[in-house]
Amino acid sequence: MTDETKKHGPDEAVDGNLAADAAAEDAIIEEEAVATPDPLDVLRAENADLRDKYLRLAAEMDNLRRRTERDVKDAKSYSVAGFARDMLAVSDNLRRALDAIPADALENDASLKALAEGVEMTERSMLGALERHGVRKLDPMGEKFDPNFHQAMFEVPNPDVANNTVVQVVQAGFTIGERVLRPAMVGVAKGGPKAPSGEANAADA
Repeated sequence: MTDETKKHGPDEAVDGNLAADAAAEDAIIEEEAVATPDPLDVLRAENADLRDKYLRLAAEMDNLRRRTERDVKDAKSYSVAGFARDMLAVSDNLRRALDAIPADALENDASLKALAEGVEMTERSMLGALERHGVRKLDPMGEKFDPNFHQAMFEVPNPDVANNTVVQVVQAGFTIGERVLRPAMVGVAKGGPKAPSGEANAADA
């Protein structure tokens, strides 16, 4: 019999050992509880992660779809840009031919007048065909000069017209879709009154 047994008795020694064992087991259980996460929490975390990935992927796919639709639309709209630009040179030559005919010659020569009318019909037909493919003619006469659509070639002194107003069109401009195919070459007024503030602000915008 040990001194501890002699001192406290056998029952007290056994109780002490059992208490120590129980405390050790409780400590082990607590450690396992800390080390092993709740399966439900794990599933929730995985679900949140998968949902986040799904939302990101869905957003990327939506952006890709929109870019593809925009690219296809642009390809359709601007695929004829090169051809249209070449046709504008033909239209310019037709207009120059018409402008070169003296007005009195048209009045006195029936055959020349008929020829001019045929050239005008050809010009209108060509511009109509271009317009059906999204090419639109710019007619800036009397408008405020806009560097986005116009190219100023010279200034025309005119005290009666607001500054920077288009008073002469040297060469017509054209747009295709929302793009400028060719800016209009124009002459702008100089020396006149300033444009109203509202118009000036609109031109600056």
